[in-house]
Amino acid sequence: MDMKKKLPVGVESFEKIRREGFYYIDKTGLARELLNNWAEVTLFTRPRRFGKSLNMNMLKCFFEIGTQEEIFRGLEITKETALCREYMGRFPVISLSLKGVGGGSFGTARAMMAEEIRREAGRFQFLAESTRLTGYEKQRYFALLGGGAPGEEMKDSVLMSSLQVLSGLLQKHYERKVVILIDEYDVPLAQAFQKDYYGQMATLMRNIFLQGLKTNDSLYFAVLTGCLRIAKESIFTGLNNLKVLSILDVAFEEYFGFTDREVRELLDYYQIPEAYEAVKEWYDGYRFGNVDVYCPWDVICHCDKLRGDKQARPGDYWSNTSGNDVVRHFIEKVGGGTAKREIEKLVAGETVVKEIRQELTYKELYDSVDNIWSVLFTTGYLTQKGAVEGDVLKLSIPNREIRKIFTRQIMEYFRDTVKEDGTALEAFCQALKGGDGKEVESQFNQYLKRTISIRDTSVKKEMKENFYHGILLGLLGFKDSWGVFSNRESGDGYGDIMIEIEEEEMGIVIEVKYSEDGNLEADCQRALGQIEEKRYEEQLRMEGMEHILKYGIACFKKRCRVVVKT
Repeated sequence: MDMKKKLPVGVESFEKIRREGFYYIDKTGLARELLNNWAEVTLFTRPRRFGKSLNMNMLKCFFEIGTQEEIFRGLEITKETALCREYMGRFPVISLSLKGVGGGSFGTARAMMAEEIRREAGRFQFLAESTRLTGYEKQRYFALLGGGAPGEEMKDSVLMSSLQVLSGLLQKHYERKVVILIDEYDVPLAQAFQKDYYGQMATLMRNIFLQGLKTNDSLYFAVLTGCLRIAKESIFTGLNNLKVLSILDVAFEEYFGFTDREVRELLDYYQIPEAYEAVKEWYDGYRFGNVDVYCPWDVICHCDKLRGDKQARPGDYWSNTSGNDVVRHFIEKVGGGTAKREIEKLVAGETVVKEIRQELTYKELYDSVDNIWSVLFTTGYLTQKGAVEGDVLKLSIPNREIRKIFTRQIMEYFRDTVKEDGTALEAFCQALKGGDGKEVESQFNQYLKRTISIRDTSVKKEMKENFYHGILLGLLGFKDSWGVFSNRESGDGYGDIMIEIEEEEMGIVIEVKYSEDGNLEADCQRALGQIEEKRYEEQLRMEGMEHILKYGIACFKKRCRVVVKT
């Protein structure tokens, strides 16, 4: 019977992981580094799904008064006996997660922000009975709980001063300054930007942060996390005590993400070391500071899948946790010219050199392609492969999973845009139905020149053929009345594309080849030979298609050759 520890898929509670027997990769040294590299307010910016929330919960458990020391037993931080004696369980902690603050309007988002404050204040109901607080101070506490009336809206003055007031009350009760932890601070801003109430949300958060993190004598220190480093003039106005640690900084580099050693140990523990190469190819490749790291979410999800099925293939776990709008915005903006060629280089496994702007307001994010390069980098769709000078970096796609996201978005964008030109699509389909190989070739070449080419130099030939296969399917999707089948079993194999035009009793078989050596004519003949040898037309004849056209299509980079046989 497998008595291995459970994998913490989606578990962000440090205490739950430790008490209920989940596998934990030790990141408790983060607490030591925070104390040894002092800053009154520290902001960590990391891509999503890199362990930010779990780390914040671990810090809460470490610092908060009343913590149970046994949940840290055997972990790295306990080696620092003097530090633990002085800091473990010694502070009141205010812990907020803003990942759920959003909505279609500012009113909804504001209410969700107030509810998060109210929920956290509710953890300290002993303040209502504290002998160290005055009657007035208790009234201020009750205001944080909603003023006493069910459903009563929290006043602006109460909401904006909430962190400052709550920390002041906690300091007076405990006679200890307060640690404030704010996870995913930028989610409300992202939601506000998308729903067009950014200015109102920025004003609200600016006031909360200014009073809670700057003009707050009760603050010991604060830690914030987020994906983006929002420009100081946006919500951090006047917050000159802020220390930002991004993915370019060497400090704390190994505390977000899994190192290669940690991944090897994980796979060995679950007795699946043979999965290492695939896990590395799909989920490694990020570089934080000077350390190469894997995406923890992906590694844990895939390891969990492998425990049930040793033959499970790597999947796309990261993009399923959120949208990939930034990639779509980028693809829509590139147009032609240099940017188009640069994205083709990235998908082909090469690097591009770009200047990265780490401080942007949300209003600036998608203003230009140059800004989107920076967003792609800070959100984890691109990673650094070395600095050229200052903020000028060599960038690449980190791994196969992210490359798959790019290629999927490219194909979806192509399919959406080609539908806008019905005349050209009709001409292509008519040429295909009419057996006009030269016109099909001409039209297909035009599409290949216009779209972003997906030429991943590291993948097998079959994978390269999939790109051209996908382009053809995107074009054929225009004809609603045609039955278009991909990789359909017929004869002695599976034909690439088969088309049934029932009203004309016509069938079309298409076999696509990628010409490694550029000999397009020879590969067209090879494709036609495969159609004959494997008898791909058999299924079409069984469906009543009397007239069959067979197409051999060979492609190399942005060129194609088409040969048709009746």
